[in-house]
Amino acid sequence: MDNSIRSRTCAIEHQILSPRAAFTDQGRGRPRFEDEDPTRTAFQRDRDRIIHSSAFRRLKHKTQVFLSPEGDHYRTRLTHTLEVSQIARTIARGLMLNEDLTEAVALGHDLGHTPFGHAGERALDSVRDGGFRHFEQSLRVVDFLENDGRGMNLTFEVREGIERHTMGEFSRTLEGRAVRLSDRIAYINHDIDDACRAGVLREEELPADICEVLGKSKSARINTLVNSVIENSGETVAMDGDIAGAFDRLHEFMFAHVYTNPVCKGEEGKAIEMIRWLYFFFLDHPDRLPERYVEISRGEGIDRAACDYIAGMTDRYTVKIFEELFVPRSWTLDCRL
Repeated sequence: MDNSIRSRTCAIEHQILSPRAAFTDQGRGRPRFEDEDPTRTAFQRDRDRIIHSSAFRRLKHKTQVFLSPEGDHYRTRLTHTLEVSQIARTIARGLMLNEDLTEAVALGHDLGHTPFGHAGERALDSVRDGGFRHFEQSLRVVDFLENDGRGMNLTFEVREGIERHTMGEFSRTLEGRAVRLSDRIAYINHDIDDACRAGVLREEELPADICEVLGKSKSARINTLVNSVIENSGETVAMDGDIAGAFDRLHEFMFAHVYTNPVCKGEEGKAIEMIRWLYFFFLDHPDRLPERYVEISRGEGIDRAACDYIAGMTDRYTVKIFEELFVPRSWTLDCRL
């Protein structure tokens, strides 16, 4: 009889979670078989593998909305990820879903995001035959790129939640759907906060009818949205119709006043061109890629290898490589006798 901590945790899940939850001991397993850990469940191990990955650490130097902001309080892709995780876990707890699965999906959802946020994603999408989507790249990171090509060998449920966190088909699990909605709740509200800090927007400029429904502060809006999800979800994860409508209008407002604002996006054109230049350079000079990406190019093509390399870069590393490749170095003439 298995009396491990893991087995006891699995038993507790069946006692306290909703019948609609994803139970760890009923999961579809990993791509490669592994013996179970005596202490942690499979979803807990997935969470830990993501947190300890190189791709997760690099998120701290990847743009969320504001490119290379001057200030310590603007969001990065890492702080965005942590906020998504917190919101998603609150929703999962309220709905009696599997919080460990929810947290793992949330922490891994943006591992494949490019440098310079969605500008970098658009740049790679515009040049690569077949396009580029960060959610597909996130799955590629956990399946293949991490651990020198071995990947993380995550469970099906975590992998599927990562791949379906932003568009296309919804996740089969309610936990994955909770992350998808939490991602949107997080970024719209923290982007308002960052835009106000940058002087691009003032709280009082938010439409009064939206504030009347959602709240007049970041915390009030998040609280309203999260509570609406918890109160209205059943077979799927959803908000009340009126609140969902106000939330959609808030997104439209942000698109018009922040996401396309020249103050926020003035440097995006440079970032896009920089990434395009790097992509075409490596297509013509595959030997200039690091060895692990040269190996990828031999098996999957140089375009795949170039995308993998560039997508994994941080903002500042992208600038460093661009300068090394394209900016002339200064030199001095040694006039000593």
